Amino acid sequence: MYPLQSADVGPMAAYGRLAERFGTRLWCGQSMQIETHALFAALAGMGVQVSFGTCVALTPLRHPYHAAVEARSIAALSGQPFTAGYGPSGASFQANIYGAELEKPVSHTVDFVTKVRALLDGTPVAMAPGGADMGLLPIDDLPGIEVGMGVLRPAMARAAGRHADAAITWLTPPGLLADQLVPAARGAAAEKGRATPRFVTVVQVAVDRAGRDMDRIAYHGTHQHLSLPHYVDMLQRSGLPVVHGDPAASARTLLEAGVVVTGKPDEIAERLTAWHSAGADEVILNTSGVLTTEGLGEALRDTTDILTAVAQRAAS
Repeated sequence: MYPLQSADVGPMAAYGRLAERFGTRLWCGQSMQIETHALFAALAGMGVQVSFGTCVALTPLRHPYHAAVEARSIAALSGQPFTAGYGPSGASFQANIYGAELEKPVSHTVDFVTKVRALLDGTPVAMAPGGADMGLLPIDDLPGIEVGMGVLRPAMARAAGRHADAAITWLTPPGLLADQLVPAARGAAAEKGRATPRFVTVVQVAVDRAGRDMDRIAYHGTHQHLSLPHYVDMLQRSGLPVVHGDPAASARTLLEAGVVVTGKPDEIAERLTAWHSAGADEVILNTSGVLTTEGLGEALRDTTDILTAVAQRAAS
C-alpha cells in the first residue's frame, strides 16, 4: 500500500509501478490531501495496470450514492477489479464531522455498505426514510467491485459476515484474527446463508538493515493508530499490554510481539504466513514507518525485497 497522505502523485505512482511489476493490488487509505480516488484515477490515466483498493475510505466524508459512483468510476477507468473498503473512523473524527460521535457505528457502517452494494448491483434504493428509490445510470462490462468494511472487533466482524464482500483489518495480531474475527464473520455469514467475506489485513513491515532504529520505525508507523481508543482496545483484546496515551511504549510492544514484522526479507516472508494461517486471504504490506523515517527510496527497496522473497517462497 501507499501508506501516507499524498500531495503529489509521483510517490504513489512509484508504488503503483512496483505493484504492477509483481502483479499485486495497490491499496491506499483515506487521503486528506489529494483524495484517494483521484489518485487512483490519475494512476490509471498514467497507464498503471493494477487493481486498486481502499483500506479504508471514511464514511463521514461521503454519501453512499457518491461512494458507489467513486467505486464504479475507478473500476471503469482502470479496467481492473476494485475493492471499496469503508469505515466510520474513530469517535473523535465522527464528532468533528457530525457534531457528535455516532451512537451506533456498526449499524451506520452496515447501512452505508448495504446501500453501496445495492447500487453497484443495479438495485435502486432510498437514501433516507421517505426518499424516492434511486439507482445509478448503467455502465456496461464493468470489472468486479468488492464492497468491504473496516473490521477491528467481533461486532464489526459479524456485521461484515452478514453484509460485506471483504473484511479489512489493521494492526491485527494473527491470534485475534484466528480466534475472534474470522469465526465471528464466518458464523454470521453462515446464519445468513452467504459466503464468508474475504479477510484482508494490513501488516506493518520493515527490513532490519544496518543503521536503522527499529523502535523509531515502529513508532512512526503505528503511533497515529495507537493514539485511537478503538485500536488500543482491539490490541488489548488480543492480550497485548498496549497503553492508551503511550504510543512509544505501545509501538515497542507491537515490535516485540511481531505485530510489526521485521527481519531479513526472507524472514519477513515466512512470518507473514502467520496471517494467512489465521484466515487472511490477502496481506497488505505497509511500509509507513520506513517511508516516514528513511524516505521513499528505502521504503520501495523494502517492499521490493519483501515481495521478491514472497515470490521465491511461493515458487519453492
